[in-house]
Amino acid sequence: MAVGDQEKVIGHVVCTRGYVDAVPALGLGPISVHPDHQRRGVGLALVHSVLGAADAMGEPLVALVGSPEYYGRYGFRTSTDYGITPPDPAWGDHFQVRTLTAYEPSLQGAFVFAEPFNHV
Repeated sequence: MAVGDQEKVIGHVVCTRGYVDAVPALGLGPISVHPDHQRRGVGLALVHSVLGAADAMGEPLVALVGSPEYYGRYGFRTSTDYGITPPDPAWGDHFQVRTLTAYEPSLQGAFVFAEPFNHV
């Protein structure tokens, strides 16, 4: 969560447990920034804080559904570049992963988000 000068929430990000086959990983999202604070680095700070914390916790990767142009600047790449298939093939290049220090290239297979996301 990001808090502005007047102690109002200006942005937030959520991560949940996901899996590549049976191996734990993280799913990023949703993420949002209040329109009055967009294009000021809030989203950048939120994504970097998630990636830093996930790396420190030994997570192998973070996955998300989003704009390749936007998330590419954080090192996210199309999941299939790593042999990881999205939960919905229609997501195509919008399903991306960012590998972290604990990532092993042998980690491949189907990504599954946390069970509650199956009902969204």
